[in-house]
Amino acid sequence: MKSAPTIRPGRTFQLEDFPTESTAGFKDKDAARARLDKDLERLRELQHMLYADGRYALLIVLQAMDTGGKDGTIRHVMSGFNPAGCVVTSFKVPSEEESKHDFLWRIHHAVPPKGVIGVFNRSHYEDVLVVRVHKMVPKSVWKERYRQINDFERTLTESGTTILKFFLHISKAEQARRLKARIEDRSKNWKFSEADLKERKLWSEYQEAYEDALRECSTEWAPWAVIPADVKWARDCMVARAMVEKLESLDLRYPKPQTDLDLIVVK
Repeated sequence: MKSAPTIRPGRTFQLEDFPTESTAGFKDKDAARARLDKDLERLRELQHMLYADGRYALLIVLQAMDTGGKDGTIRHVMSGFNPAGCVVTSFKVPSEEESKHDFLWRIHHAVPPKGVIGVFNRSHYEDVLVVRVHKMVPKSVWKERYRQINDFERTLTESGTTILKFFLHISKAEQARRLKARIEDRSKNWKFSEADLKERKLWSEYQEAYEDALRECSTEWAPWAVIPADVKWARDCMVARAMVEKLESLDLRYPKPQTDLDLIVVK
């Protein structure tokens, strides 16, 4: 299967350079589903090893335009994890207490401990995206945050947290289809918000903000992967495969018993 393209540090690009519609090399949905099932089973094994090993944490960062598929990715790729070793955090508008601290304060509180997989549904990148687009702070403030984010992520990686950052890349046409589905399908009505239509009018501004964020904050220690997300089942396969490859690269192992088990007798 095809791997998700990764933003090379310092690369000049536009998001329109990346496809939004891909089948990840699979001939059809059934073939993709078979591969995904194998990868999900492997992920469950690796999660158990990560938890037992206790030397590393894995942080998954999911960002996307509205309707981009963050919730769907979590549901289809991460829902099989043991809840004891996986924590999903959704970042909304900062609370009054959170607003009294620096923008990374609430993020650091949610970073997974060693042995645990943490999933961020939106993240610290909102502070160089929505904050920028809606001009909540001056340019001099949000522009400095690129460096602060890179320093923060480097500190995490040097402390044992492996970071995978996925930008779920959908087209404007696909977003329109998904918004219409939320209106027409009663089971999806609850997902619809008029605020999504207001944000859609700022599509170009958000694309520019994402391009800068991905360019400035794709580093050797925490690169961004751009996931074509118009085809949901292909999206899930690419995310799962990237997670498997990253966890396998950590050389996870079960710790040795603290006592000689040959001397233990269970009566």
